[in-house]
Amino acid sequence: MTLTEKVLARASGKSHVQPGDNVWVNVDTLMTHDVCGPGTIGVFKREFGKTAKVWDRNRVVIIPDHYIFTADSMSNRNVDILREFAKEQDLPYFYDVIDDPSGNWKFDVEKGQLKKQYGSRYTGVCHTTLPWKGHTRPGEILFGTDSHTCMAGAFNQFATGIGNTDAGFILGTGKLLIKVPESMRFFLEGQLPVGVMAKDVILHVIGEIGFDGATYRAMQWEGPGVNSMSMDDRMTIANMAIEAGGKNGIFPCDDKTISYVRERVTENGTKNTFDPVEIDSKQSFVYDKVFDLSKLEPTVACHPDPGNRKSAKELEKVTLDRAYIGSCTGGKTSDFLAFAEVVKGKTVKIDTFGVPATTRVVQDLKETVWNGQSVWQILESAGVRLTENASCAACLGGPVDTFGRLNTPMKCISATNRNFPGRMGNKESQVFLASPYTVAASALTGHITDPREFLS
Repeated sequence: MTLTEKVLARASGKSHVQPGDNVWVNVDTLMTHDVCGPGTIGVFKREFGKTAKVWDRNRVVIIPDHYIFTADSMSNRNVDILREFAKEQDLPYFYDVIDDPSGNWKFDVEKGQLKKQYGSRYTGVCHTTLPWKGHTRPGEILFGTDSHTCMAGAFNQFATGIGNTDAGFILGTGKLLIKVPESMRFFLEGQLPVGVMAKDVILHVIGEIGFDGATYRAMQWEGPGVNSMSMDDRMTIANMAIEAGGKNGIFPCDDKTISYVRERVTENGTKNTFDPVEIDSKQSFVYDKVFDLSKLEPTVACHPDPGNRKSAKELEKVTLDRAYIGSCTGGKTSDFLAFAEVVKGKTVKIDTFGVPATTRVVQDLKETVWNGQSVWQILESAGVRLTENASCAACLGGPVDTFGRLNTPMKCISATNRNFPGRMGNKESQVFLASPYTVAASALTGHITDPREFLS
């Protein structure tokens, strides 16, 4: 069996499953957030009763992160609904934006977007919070009411996005009926050359198979190229399985995985037992291809979908209005460090917005010092507009006052993960997806630029 088949077999109590089987699986973790959480709670209460209790309070994780730092009253109310539910159910893993469990959230417009407006438990983007706070463990099942839940596949999990109805059912039962997907294997060899990042790997692959090339399939990543990648790299790749239509992405478990997970579960006191699934000597794939990392180059996904791949060099005549770094895919500490490597000592030529994925990333950037300056200071000195308010921000567009949102037609190069029309705001805007290196280089020149011009 493939890695995905093994996880699903175990979770369904079966010795063997195959693609096309429909199996009931026991859920290890359910995650929801402020956009889908209220709807999920509504389904749960409608179907199981207004006084019903969730199946396991320790397996529910609620993370407000999408429409947080906005004056939109309905968005603020969504966070209050989550708080009321978490209090009612006595949920330990609710990462609230405020500290008062009986309070109400309201964004302070006068304080503005740049300075901190959150309490001690707030974390930021759900998909980066889950591993940071010790909720991702090898061999487990994770469902989330967000399509990029597949990012947790970096940790040897079956992780995928679901709708409010399925999530409401899980809240009441802890189970879900799943069709076992076919698996595709992407075997990585070689090493990433200078200027090329994990984002370039997944953009290259989606360009190969198309933005619907993995529809309802598991994207399994193997090979020595995987072994050389950091957990952040693997998260970037797994995150964008959905951009090829994938049901999930999944990686083998190795020493890096175990070390990362053990550190996080110990730090946060979350469940510390787990059982990885290992690669079988015999596996069956509907697609199986080797990719040589050493032959890749900086890659860009052009408007209007993530499969519209071109090299950065091919696009150097494309002028830009904005650059953006942030989101679960492109807002990790390592992403900002790569960005800073390019822009340090220079000045960006176009409006450039930076949104850390989590409050931990904000802390990292302020505490990491290069030649007497923090990385945060280096980025600000380069002209990057940085916010301390970690969130999804403009990645999903959001209300018109969302930090970095494209409110008029413009061309934006972004380290985010999706570029369908209207994704970051205005429907007539064009979003070009690229690595933090490429976004940084392009911010300096005002046009799409191969970052190798700035890297030795």
